[in-house]
Amino acid sequence: MIPTGPDPNAALTEGFFEIAAQQKPRPMTVALLSADAVFSKNPILGARAHAEKHGFKVIHEAEYSLATTDFAPILDAVAASNCDLLFLCSYIQDSIDLIRAIRKHSFRPKMVGAGMIGPQNTSVKTALGPLLNGLVNYEYWVPVSTMIFPGVAAFLDTYRERARVEGVDLLGHYMAPLAYAQMQVVAKAITSTGGLDDRALSNFTRNAVFHTVMGEIRFGKNGEWENPRVVQVQFQGIDSHNADQFRDGSKQVVVSPGGLASGQLIFPYASAL
Repeated sequence: MIPTGPDPNAALTEGFFEIAAQQKPRPMTVALLSADAVFSKNPILGARAHAEKHGFKVIHEAEYSLATTDFAPILDAVAASNCDLLFLCSYIQDSIDLIRAIRKHSFRPKMVGAGMIGPQNTSVKTALGPLLNGLVNYEYWVPVSTMIFPGVAAFLDTYRERARVEGVDLLGHYMAPLAYAQMQVVAKAITSTGGLDDRALSNFTRNAVFHTVMGEIRFGKNGEWENPRVVQVQFQGIDSHNADQFRDGSKQVVVSPGGLASGQLIFPYASAL
């Protein structure tokens, strides 16, 4: 159900480079910084491919251990490259530490972010607050008008009532709609085939169109979404650590792809701080 489609390497990273290529003056160089972990290998492949596609020169590439706590020397090396774009592929705690270190550092690339796991979660958003401003990063669903698919608002209202009691993510934007949409797919397949036969369910699902809280979904030949739907958002105008400010899309502006965009990229990064 992850909406990265048949080529997840490309889907997770293309929006960052696509929107960067539209800016004036046009960025020319990129640094790739990633955790030394299995999850970061494929997005880095996608980043290299998109950098080449859009004519960005990779002038610095480095990996760091997940045990890293001091990112200052790592960012010193990035700064020495004087890159225009800083592509990051990080995972929750190192995402938090990196964002804090970037704001403390004097170097200001023109765009920062893209593949960070963590800023999608409410607890990370509230921990970092205004430090997120200016970052561009991937999301699967955000509460902007272009992504208010039928039923998603009512679903999230119900989810949030229960989330307070259960002590889970208060907003639920990142995974809850996907999880519910998955069960909508399963439910339609069962009711439409009249049973639980695996072959019948898979044959139906392979050929059906599903209308879910994540919008219309079709599945491709290998089981992924036929068409990817990954967005890049820019955090803008965050002025506190309150979760309520993230209930609508005013602080997370979709900047790519164009068909789902809800606002304009603030460029360069320093202008959004």
